[in-house]
Amino acid sequence: MPRLLILLSLCNLVIGTGAFVVSGILEPLSRGLGVSVASAGQAMTVYALATAGLTPLALIATSRWSRRSAMCAGLLMFAGGSLVCALATHVLVLFAGRVLMGVGAMFTPLAAGITVALVEPEKRGRALSFIFLGMSLSHVIGVPLGAWLALRYGWPWPFVLVMGMALVAAATLALVLPRQLAAPTVSFAGLSSVLKNAAAWWILSLTALYFMAIFIVWSYIAPVLQALFPMSGDRLSATLMLFGVAGVVGTLLGGWANDRFGPRKTLMAQLVLMVVTMALVPLTQGHYAAMLATFMLWTVAGFGMMAPQQTRLAVLSPTQAPLLFSLNSSMVYVGTALGAAVGGAASSVVGMQHLAWLSVPLGLLGMATVWISARPASQQAHTAPA
Repeated sequence: MPRLLILLSLCNLVIGTGAFVVSGILEPLSRGLGVSVASAGQAMTVYALATAGLTPLALIATSRWSRRSAMCAGLLMFAGGSLVCALATHVLVLFAGRVLMGVGAMFTPLAAGITVALVEPEKRGRALSFIFLGMSLSHVIGVPLGAWLALRYGWPWPFVLVMGMALVAAATLALVLPRQLAAPTVSFAGLSSVLKNAAAWWILSLTALYFMAIFIVWSYIAPVLQALFPMSGDRLSATLMLFGVAGVVGTLLGGWANDRFGPRKTLMAQLVLMVVTMALVPLTQGHYAAMLATFMLWTVAGFGMMAPQQTRLAVLSPTQAPLLFSLNSSMVYVGTALGAAVGGAASSVVGMQHLAWLSVPLGLLGMATVWISARPASQQAHTAPA
């Protein structure tokens, strides 16, 4: 596997840490800015909307740049947004910084596009899972480290850390990457053809559905766990850390299974496992070991889906891979936002311990999209964007 993929994975660790660190510092952040925890939590929503809506446009705007320049620009934008967040004295300034970070997240689909161009088709799953391993590791390393910094030194310091890591990553890429790197670019014409492609939308709809299913629960994971099995803060932290480890395992396992069995079979197996574990979660109330095992299996299945999803998009149209990956990232954040909204609204009605049951129908709909999108290769080629 090319050594460049290690660097790209580490850069995604930076992006993932910056994206999700807010979830671990909401209380000190809200106190520092003098707003409610709910208002501070909108920083995640702002980032999600910026990533979903502006990243594809940023890719098009930089389409004539070298891939090295575009990726470095994304990391520098991410660093600049982190600095704005660290210096914020008002929540609206924080939101502005999060918008800049969301635009800078264009690095991730660019890195995925380069990965597809670098490796043989039969190794795409493992290669894509490897670069997205950085995102998984952000939940194990970056977010806990950010929370520790915020509690010990103040809420701006996690953003300072992300800024520093993004600057180092940009400088390293500028030194390591060749100026001319063979990788697909995007254009408005490509965007138009992708938006008209029904096959692409079936794939993208699965991403939105399964992230919505996951984040109905995951947006409120601490109170959900406490409702299922009350525990101390230390035990809760250790439990969440184990979920992060399961996410890392799932990311790597998903890439291996994609290359071994193909993306469609891999996704169907993962979705079946997700639906079963979602249905079982409320039944584990009062039983810590059963609850832990069920959630860890759910996490393995959920994190493992990115590689086969990205592979399906790359096969659909290799020339438009970065744009398709960007739209896939958009669906990630659309699903995340919708899941958080549904979970928040339903929690007072069904109770935190039963939220997972709301995810079951979404998992079944996801399985339906995989079944519907199963069509002969000739039809896929006919519907693929030019």
